[in-house]
Amino acid sequence: MTPSDATAGQELQLLRAELARSQQQVAGMAAAQEEFLRAVSHDLRAPLRHVTSYGTLVREVLGDLPPDVAQSAAVQEALRFLGTMDQSARRMGMMIDGLLALARAQRAPLNLQPVPLADAVARARAALASAEAGRAIDWRTADATRLPTLQADPALLQELLVQLLGNALKFTRHSARPCIAVQAESDPAAAQAGQVVFTVQDNGTGFDPARADGLFGVFHRLHRESEFEGVGAGLALCQAIAQRHGGAITATALPGAGCTVRVAWPGSAAVAAVAAPSRA
Repeated sequence: MTPSDATAGQELQLLRAELARSQQQVAGMAAAQEEFLRAVSHDLRAPLRHVTSYGTLVREVLGDLPPDVAQSAAVQEALRFLGTMDQSARRMGMMIDGLLALARAQRAPLNLQPVPLADAVARARAALASAEAGRAIDWRTADATRLPTLQADPALLQELLVQLLGNALKFTRHSARPCIAVQAESDPAAAQAGQVVFTVQDNGTGFDPARADGLFGVFHRLHRESEFEGVGAGLALCQAIAQRHGGAITATALPGAGCTVRVAWPGSAAVAAVAAPSRA
């Protein structure tokens, strides 16, 4: 064995040792994340249940007071405090749900299979039937032959579409003639890169582009909660799902002029390259 061979062997051993340490660190991080998810899923919910249930009990106690006392300014103020407390506790519960959904989307193994986008959109609309009930929505979904078939995890793609279409339904609530369109976009540059692109567009309230920094961040909101419900976790989840497949998502809008969400989805080979579960 020459000196150069010995040196190469030592370097290989060092690389293997470093790889083993890195794998051990990743395993430790995965275990820590699992512990975090367990705490979020179970331990944090117990105090929230106590807040909401005891708030209800206090409200019942106040309701049993004599009428003249129950209608006093002090009791009415206490009831308003209880309402705010209950609303905040329920909001925190929704935030916990959002964090869990985001963590699962980032870690779940991908069950990749061909999914016709038209079929996925139809299933997402069915899941949102209650949000659409009683409204005359002008749906402009491209013909099935014009929408691509995506290589995707069906459950995650479904979640992405439910979030995007749900947002479109929510933010067109005050539109006189609400219109939601799902279209395939012709983009030669994307096609050359092996991507397909589709858009979800609405004519709803839109948002100010100057305030759009961090739009896809967790709990980032551009509208007051009194105007539109939600905790600002939906678009973060959509971004996580798109990135999990090796894709990307962007949004453009103007105040009062609606919003367009653009999803670039990689072709089969690119998706397969990221199919292994994330351990970060």
